[in-house]
Amino acid sequence: MAQIELLNMKGEKVGTLELSDSVFNIDPNMDVMYRYVDMQLTNRRQGTASTKTRATIRGGGRKPWPQKHTGRARHGSIRSPLWRHGAVAHGPKPREWYKKLPKKMKRLAIKSALSVRFRENNLLVLDDVRFDEPRTKRMKELLSNLNLSDKKILFFLPWKREEYMNVRLAGRNLKNVKVIIADNPNNSKTGEEVTRIDGVNVYDILNHDVLVLTRDMVRKIEEVLGK
Repeated sequence: MAQIELLNMKGEKVGTLELSDSVFNIDPNMDVMYRYVDMQLTNRRQGTASTKTRATIRGGGRKPWPQKHTGRARHGSIRSPLWRHGAVAHGPKPREWYKKLPKKMKRLAIKSALSVRFRENNLLVLDDVRFDEPRTKRMKELLSNLNLSDKKILFFLPWKREEYMNVRLAGRNLKNVKVIIADNPNNSKTGEEVTRIDGVNVYDILNHDVLVLTRDMVRKIEEVLGK
C-alpha cells in the first residue's frame, strides 16, 4: 500500500499513514475526469439567457420606405436582424442544461483526481484540523506552518461540527483557500448514521494546487470509494 507522511497543525511529522492503492494510487483516467468536469460546469449553467426574435421586437409593423425609386436597399421591417435594435437571429432561449454520469464513472473520476494529486506530491494529510473560533489569523498561521501561503489550497473536512465549521469560516476571507465539509446529514432520509463524502468533486481537486485531508477524511473516502 502507498504511504504518506502524517502531519500536525504545526507542520511537524507525527507518523505515516497507509493509503489504499485502489483509491489514491490508480492510473488516472483522463477521459473520465474530463467528462466529470464537463458535467459539473454544464450543470452550473442557469439556462436563463434569452433574446428577442423579430416576432417579439416592438414596432416595425410598416415598411420603412417604398420598395423602389429611393436609391436605398429594400427593407420590409425595422425588426429585421440586419437593423440596429432589431431582432437576434438564432439567439439563445431559456433551456435546461443538465448532464449526468453513471455512478461508477463518477467514482473513477474522483479516484483518478485523488491519484493525480498524490503522484504529484500535492496531497497533504493532517492528523486533524480544528479551530476553537473562526479566526482568519489561525488559518494564515496554519498555511504558514505547512509552507502553503503562496499556493491555492483545498481542504476536505469530514464532519459538520462546530470545530470544523470554524475552519471553513476562518478560510472564507482568503482567496487562495477553499474549505469543503464533505458531509451532509440532511441527505439521510431515515436519520441513520451513514458515511458520506458529499462535496468531494473532481473540479475543485483539479482547480487547486494542493489538496489537504484529515486522517478521518482519508478513511471516509476509502470507505465510500473502496467498495
